[in-house]
This record gives sequence, C-alpha cells and structure tokens, in this order.
Amino acid sequence: MRHTRPDVASGVCYGRTDYDVASSFDDEFQQVLASIEPFDVLISSPLLRCRRLADAIGANFNREPIIDVRVQEMDFGTWEELAWSKIDVAELDQWADDFHHARPHGGESVAMLSARVREALGEFRASGKKHMVVTHSGVIRVAMARDQLPASFDYAVDYGGSVLLS
Repeated sequence: MRHTRPDVASGVCYGRTDYDVASSFDDEFQQVLASIEPFDVLISSPLLRCRRLADAIGANFNREPIIDVRVQEMDFGTWEELAWSKIDVAELDQWADDFHHARPHGGESVAMLSARVREALGEFRASGKKHMVVTHSGVIRVAMARDQLPASFDYAVDYGGSVLLS
C-alpha cells in the first residue's frame, strides 16, 4: 500500500525526505480502510508518511506495525527537495541512459533499491503469512516490475492505493 498524500508541493523530488502526511489524511484514511484486505503482519517504511498510515491501520486491525528500512523510498541524494524541473538536464539524461545503475544524484541507484526491496519481499513471501506493507511508489514499482526493469518501472499507484502481490 502506498502512503497517503504527503505534505509537500507537487513536482518536488522527495524520495527519502521525511515529510509528514497532508491535512487531507483523515479523509484519505477512511478510503484506505474501505479497501484493506485481511492480513497477518503489518510492515512499514520508517518514513513518517508511512508510519502515520501504518499506525492508523494497526490501531484499526489490532496489529503493531513492524518498521523495515528495506521498504523505504529511494534515496535521491542531491536531488532531494528539488523541483524535478530544476534538476540538471544532463544529470537526468545520465540517469535515463543507465537507469538501473546510474547515480548522478549521489544517492541510491535503482539496482540498489531493487536489491533491498526484493530481499524484503522474498522474506515476506517465505514466511507463508499475508503481509500488508505500507510503503512508497518506488518500492511498489520495483515490486510490480519484477525482472523487467526499467521497462515496467512506469507502473503508478495513487496515494493510499494498493496492489496485490502473490
């Protein structure tokens, strides 16, 4: 499940930056509640926008969220908190030319993100329990893309939206 809308302006690169949820959280949470399928284990990214949602879900389903750093968003390094339109075009081109491995921002590569997410998902699947993971768009994209990065990395899920992985 993707976190609800964060308290950040549209068009800003905010990967690992720890923004709180927007003032619309209560309304968004009611929509999230209506979409939740039964689960055994509740996992959350350590970032506040996920923890707030996980705590609210946990309170409603009598589950204590487990914080797992492997499901936090990609670290965009020097791009964090910049408007995407203000990021150097040459750096964006470098990233596009080697999407899986390039790190022009000095943060994390998509390959690094993918490795940690796949490790976590593998452990969750191996447990035999149904996990609800409150996480971020980048993590969901890696999970949905499976082994078809970068071609399938454009998968999008709305704030408060969810996907079902088997």
